[in-house]
Amino acid sequence: MTIQSIHPGNDPSQGGPRVTAVLGPTNTGKTYLAIERMLGHSTGMIGFPLRLLARENYDRIARIRGANQVALITGEEKIVPPHARYFVCTVESMPLDRRVSFLAVDEIQLCADRERGHVFTDRLLHARGLDETMFLGAETIRPLLKRLVPDAHFVTRPRFSTLSYTGYKKVTRLPRRSAVVAFSAADVYSLAELVRRQRGGTAVVLGALSPRARNAQVEMYQAGEVDYLVATDAIGMGLNMDLDHVAFARLGKFDGRGPRRLTAPELAQIAGRAGRHMSDGTFGATAEVAGIEEELVEQIETHAFEPLKMLTWRASRLDYRSVGSLRRSLEERPPQPFLMRQRDASDMGALEILTRSEDVLARAQNPATVRLLWEVCQIPDFRKLLTDHHAALLARIFLQLTDGATGKLSQDWVGKQLEQIDSTLGDIETLVERIAHIRTWNYIANRGDWIDDPAHWQERARGIEEKLSDALHERLTQRFVDRRSAVLVKRMKDQDELLAAVRADGEVLVEGHAIGRLEGLTFIVDDKAVGDEAKALRTAARRALASEMPDRVRRLEEMPDTGFRLMPDGRIGWKQQEGDEAAVGRLRRGDSMLKPRLEALGDDLLTPALRDRVEARLMAWLSATVGEALGPLARALAADVPGTARGLIFQLGEGLGSLPVMPLAPTLKLLQEADRKVLARLGVRFGTEAVFFPALLKPRAVALRAVLWSVHENARPIPHPPPAGRVSVPMEELEAPEGFVPAIGYMAVGPRLLRLDMAERIAATARRLVREGEGRFAPSPEIMSLAGCTVEELPALLAALGYRAEEQTAEDGTASPVFRKAQHPSRRGPKRKPRAKAAEPAARPERPDRSQATAKVERRKPAKGAKPAGKPAPQPAPAAKRPQAFDSPFAVLKDLMRK
Repeated sequence: MTIQSIHPGNDPSQGGPRVTAVLGPTNTGKTYLAIERMLGHSTGMIGFPLRLLARENYDRIARIRGANQVALITGEEKIVPPHARYFVCTVESMPLDRRVSFLAVDEIQLCADRERGHVFTDRLLHARGLDETMFLGAETIRPLLKRLVPDAHFVTRPRFSTLSYTGYKKVTRLPRRSAVVAFSAADVYSLAELVRRQRGGTAVVLGALSPRARNAQVEMYQAGEVDYLVATDAIGMGLNMDLDHVAFARLGKFDGRGPRRLTAPELAQIAGRAGRHMSDGTFGATAEVAGIEEELVEQIETHAFEPLKMLTWRASRLDYRSVGSLRRSLEERPPQPFLMRQRDASDMGALEILTRSEDVLARAQNPATVRLLWEVCQIPDFRKLLTDHHAALLARIFLQLTDGATGKLSQDWVGKQLEQIDSTLGDIETLVERIAHIRTWNYIANRGDWIDDPAHWQERARGIEEKLSDALHERLTQRFVDRRSAVLVKRMKDQDELLAAVRADGEVLVEGHAIGRLEGLTFIVDDKAVGDEAKALRTAARRALASEMPDRVRRLEEMPDTGFRLMPDGRIGWKQQEGDEAAVGRLRRGDSMLKPRLEALGDDLLTPALRDRVEARLMAWLSATVGEALGPLARALAADVPGTARGLIFQLGEGLGSLPVMPLAPTLKLLQEADRKVLARLGVRFGTEAVFFPALLKPRAVALRAVLWSVHENARPIPHPPPAGRVSVPMEELEAPEGFVPAIGYMAVGPRLLRLDMAERIAATARRLVREGEGRFAPSPEIMSLAGCTVEELPALLAALGYRAEEQTAEDGTASPVFRKAQHPSRRGPKRKPRAKAAEPAARPERPDRSQATAKVERRKPAKGAKPAGKPAPQPAPAAKRPQAFDSPFAVLKDLMRK
C-alpha cells in the first residue's frame, strides 16, 4: 500500500513536502514500505539504527537499482559512487547537507534512548526530503511526535502475524527454530554451552560481534546447520530471521549505569522477532525466569504500551568559538518540556576528560581546532573501556591532527596500532575485544581528511576486521556446535518424538545434529561415526525419517523423465536439483538385452511398498528411454513384415541393431527384393560389411547399447564405448570383453575399431578407387582421413577389407606401393590354410586374413617383355639399384613394405 492511497490529496504542492509517520510493532512491513516509496522517487536517503541493518538493506537496494546508483555511509564504511541517487546510512552518518527528494528514518522511537536519542530527535526535527519524509517506529512515540511535527500524517501498520505467549519451557524442551535471550555475554555463553550439550549446537549473537561475525552466525542458523540461537537484545533490531519462538532467560540487564528491568516495549521488540510475515510466532520464559506477568503478557500480545513521556535532545547548532562556548552550547536548554537534555553521552564525557589536558587546551584555540576537538570526541568507543583509556587515544589523535608539521595522523603510528590488532590468536573474548578495537580504527580510517592515503588504511582495517570476524565465527562454532551430543541417544531412550529435517543438499539433521546424509533413497551415516555411535545414528534416522521417505518417493514419482539419467555403470541417477544427482535404481539381467530387470536402490528405510512404487516409475522411464534412443529397432520389432524379413529383424534385435554380414549370409540369401524394400523403409541399411540401423549409431544410442549389453552379459566393470563422436579408435584404446564391440555398432578393421557407417564409407571409397584406377590404387589420403589412421596403419586396415599391397615400378625404375583387390578375401573368420597345387609353377599366395593387425605384403616385379598372365615369382631388386626415396608418407610406407 502506498502513502498516496492512504492519504489521498496529500500533495506537496498544497503545503510543502508531506511528512508521514508509519507506526506499528515489528513484522508490519514498515521498512519494506519505506524502501518501496524511496525507489519511487528520483533520489532518496534512509537512516537505520544499526550498521548491520544499513548494510543488509544497501545490498538489497543495490540488487534492485544497481550498485552504481546506491551509496552506503556508516561510521565504519563508505561506498559512494560518483552518481549515486540513493543513500543508505546509519542515522548518525546521514549527510543532511545533500538534498534528496525522499528521506526516511527507521526506529524513530529511539528518540527516547539515553545514549543515542538526541541524534534521532535531531533527525525528527530537522531532516526532511524535498518531496516526502517518512518516520518509521513504534506507536509509543505518536503523542510526542505529533507535538513536534503537527502536520505529520499518521499511518498505523498492523502486525502481519499473531504473537502469543506459551509459558515456561526448559531450555532442553524448547522447540526448534527458537531464540534464547539473555542480557550479558557471560549468560549467553553459559546458555549456549547448555544448548550445545543438550540439543547439539546453537548460533550465538551479541552486540559486541562485528557485522560480519553476526551475519555468519545468523547464516548458520538460517541454513539449518543449527536450530537454536542464543542472543542478547541485539536481535531486537535489524536481524530478520526465521524464528518461531523467543524464550527469555532474563528480564533485566545492566545498561551502563546499573541493573534495570526491561520495559514492556523493549521486551515486545525482542519477542516480536518470532514469526515472519504471515507466520505466527510465540514467546515465553526459560532458564531462571519462571514466567512473565499476565499484565505484561497482555501488553506484548496486544502491542498496547504506555506512550513515551520524554525524548532525548541536544542542541544541534553548536558554538565553536572556544571550548567554553562549545560546552555552553551543549548545555543549552531544550525548547519543549518533554525534551530531556542529553547529559552523559560518551562524546560529552570524552570532551570533559580531554579539556582537562593543558596540551589539548593549548591546541584548541580557534573555531577550526575546537570543531576538530569535538569531532575527535565523537569517535565511538566500541570497546566500552574505561573513559580515561579511550580518552587517551582520542587525545593523541587530536594532538597529531593539530601538529603544525603535517596536520595528519602519523602513518607509522597508525600502522603499529593496526599491527597490534592483526592477530587471530586467542579465545572468544580476546577476539571480541580486537574486533571492537579495529572497528574504532575503521571509523578513523574513513575520515579521509585525517590521514594520508585513506583508501589504503580503509582497506587494511576492513581486511583485519573480516579476518578477525571469520576467526571469531570459527571459535564460536567450535565451542557451541557439537554434532555428537549424547542427548540424541537420550531422546530415543525416552521415546520422545525426534525433530528431523533434510537440507537441500541431503544433509539429515535430527534434533539439530547432522547425523548423515540422504543420497537419493539411501541414508549414509556420518563417516566420522563408528561402532555404537554409527548404530545409534542409523536408529535415529530410521525413526526421524519415517515421514521423509514417502515424501521423497512421491517427489520421485512426480519427477519428469528429464530428471533421470542412465549412468555408464548401469545405475539410474535422479537429479533432484541442479548439481545434485544420486543413484536410485540399477539395471539387472533380464529376459533379453532390450528388456533388463530394474532394482530400486535404497536401504531399510525404503519399505517394500515404497520400493515397488520406485521400481514402477523407473521402469516406465526406462521403457520410454529405450523406445526413444533405440526407436527404429523398437518399431521394426513391432512391425508386421513377412517371415524372412521378420527373422532378420529378430536377429538384429539380438545384436542391438547391427550384425556383421557373414553370420547373416543364410538369411540374406533368402530375402526377396520386396523384403529389402520393406526393411529399408524401417531404417535398415544393407552394407558389404554389416547390416545395421544407422540411427542407432548416434552417441546416445551407442551409450545405451553399451549398458544394455554389459548388464545382460554381467560384464564387470561395465566397459565404456568410444567417446561421443569418435568414429575410429585404435584397437588397444578400448579394453572390452568379446562381443562388446559389435554390440555397440563398431567393428574391428585391422589395427582400428571403426563405427559401422564409417567402415562402409571406407569400403565404398576403396571400391571406387579400384574402379577408377583400373584394378589398383595408390595409398589414399581420403581413406586415411576417413579412418583416422596413420600411413603405417593403412596396409593392415585395407588388408582387413580385402586388399593386398604391391609394389609398382614405373618406367624410370621408381617403385611405389599400390593396393589391389585380393582374389579370395576372407570375412574376418579364422585364418585359412593355403591349398597345395602340384601343377602350379609357384605356390599361390596365402589369402589375406582380415582379423590380423597387419597384412602380409607380396612384392611382384614383371619380367621384361613377359605377359602379365604368366608372371614368375617376383624377386626383389638389389638395394643398390633402387631409386632414392623422397620424403613423403608414401615413401615411408614403401620403405616399411620393403623391410
